[in-house]
Amino acid sequence: MKKYWSFFKMRLMAGLQYRAAALAGMSTQFVWGSMEILLYRAFWLEAPERFPMGMEALSSYIWLQQAFLTLFALWNWETDILESVKTGSVSYELLRPTDIYSMWMARSIASRLARASLRMVPVLVISGLIPAPYGLRLMVSPVVFGLFLLSMALMVLVVCAYSLLVYALTFYLTDPNGIMVLSVAAADLLGGAVVPLPFLPEGLRKFAALTPFGSMQNVPLRIFSGDIPPAEIPGVMGLQAFWIVTLILAGYLLTRNGLRRAVILGG
Repeated sequence: MKKYWSFFKMRLMAGLQYRAAALAGMSTQFVWGSMEILLYRAFWLEAPERFPMGMEALSSYIWLQQAFLTLFALWNWETDILESVKTGSVSYELLRPTDIYSMWMARSIASRLARASLRMVPVLVISGLIPAPYGLRLMVSPVVFGLFLLSMALMVLVVCAYSLLVYALTFYLTDPNGIMVLSVAAADLLGGAVVPLPFLPEGLRKFAALTPFGSMQNVPLRIFSGDIPPAEIPGVMGLQAFWIVTLILAGYLLTRNGLRRAVILGG
């Protein structure tokens, strides 16, 4: 475990070096979040009774989404992992006295945390200063805030486990671009990136909530914004835990089997 923790710290420190990219991303998050809120505001003013979420809850959802975007965005692939499998350089990783799946998991978590930590604080602070109902909801009970943090941790594990499942499938594909594009498209639609899940048709919303995508950003952001009733929180967080176990098990087995079948040309 100590070696994976050391690798995690190294990747985290390396990711914290990209301050210019974080500054550019922060500006993008502010502009995009403001545009989204103004767009929803137009529909909300027209017919607030038909809105599936309160405007304050929706605004909090959007600002949290922008602040923690790099934590759950599936398009934040570790491209060098994909390239190492595609080119065969993954063989060098096998020479280390480590489990490759555990090392990839530590690397993926560290990279996402590093990217998010550089940009989340300014977004959260400034959005918290915006007047209601267009700013970040600040009046949250300690219990809800604790559940939000726990759900965020579970969400990161779901996202990373799903990403590693895609990396594992690379062992069985000539070109992983197709599965990568489909994975991102499905996550954006069913995970609440395009629109929050309450805005989807009822049938699609219920289906999305049961998929691993519904256990990503949808759960913690709606817990914080108050859109998930307290009685339903244990159930949705239990579903997050279920998908963590399922995806890790599937990804680990696929990786182990893929390594057995892999052929390294020239060696």
